Amino acid sequence: MQPYQILLIEDEDIIAGFIEHTLAKEDIQVTLMSNAEHAWEYLRHQSPQIDAILLDRGLPGMDGIEFLHRLKRDPELHRIPVIVETAAADQESIQQGIDAGAYYYLVKPLQRELLLPIVMEAANQYRNYRILQNSLDETSQALGMLHDAQFNFRTLAEARLLTNALSKLFPEPKRVSSGLLELLINAVEHGNLAIDYEQKTHLLMSRTWHKEIEQRLRDPHYSDRHVSVHLQKQPNRILLTITDEGEGFDWQPYLDIQPERVFHLHGRGIAMARRISFDSLEYQGCGNSVQVAVHLG
Repeated sequence: MQPYQILLIEDEDIIAGFIEHTLAKEDIQVTLMSNAEHAWEYLRHQSPQIDAILLDRGLPGMDGIEFLHRLKRDPELHRIPVIVETAAADQESIQQGIDAGAYYYLVKPLQRELLLPIVMEAANQYRNYRILQNSLDETSQALGMLHDAQFNFRTLAEARLLTNALSKLFPEPKRVSSGLLELLINAVEHGNLAIDYEQKTHLLMSRTWHKEIEQRLRDPHYSDRHVSVHLQKQPNRILLTITDEGEGFDWQPYLDIQPERVFHLHGRGIAMARRISFDSLEYQGCGNSVQVAVHLG
């Protein structure tokens, strides 16, 4: 796999050096810009393959929030995850960053044990998104004839394959694909494999998440569990119902991005799917079933 490419926008030499040194140990390549205007021109005109952006909020000239607003309005760049570095950890500042589209907040002074897993998780998610988008471009007109279907899957690899196929049925496949993949992955890891929120945090911090997923998929207690996906194509909308075989969860807190969870490594997938990918998203019963819809016409 090619090394992750990170754009670092930071005007303090000591902080920039610390970040570059920390990431270089994991073969993560960093492009440093000390000015948001220069960084914006670099992104717009040189079209680099950037996997994530580390952004100082308090930059001179164009500050971090203004840069973030500009990035999120750009149809070609708005999906790049932006990790904001800030000394302002008050709720109002955090909410402003969330509203602007920040992926994550890192509070200064930066902690090495947080910096690396956060950057790697953001970069990995975006790289997987780009791979998925490339495959979506190879459209299949035959899938447009499908109106009612049931699918069953078990693994994360199968979730990605199914996301690729199902997204092609929607008017805007790229809009739907990222949110759909999040919901299918949640159904596997949190539903069928019973990995709770705190456990996933620990696994991401220790960088053993993928290993734990594979172990549980082989565990006889979980190995027979499947996720079912029911698709219905109606005259005015497409409905998807995703049901896992887990015990459910308290889904209410995850429908929106909450300020108290902005410093967490994960927990934004459902809110982003609801905000970006679907016209409606509703959990049912104990939370092991979710129905999403996209309106047609």
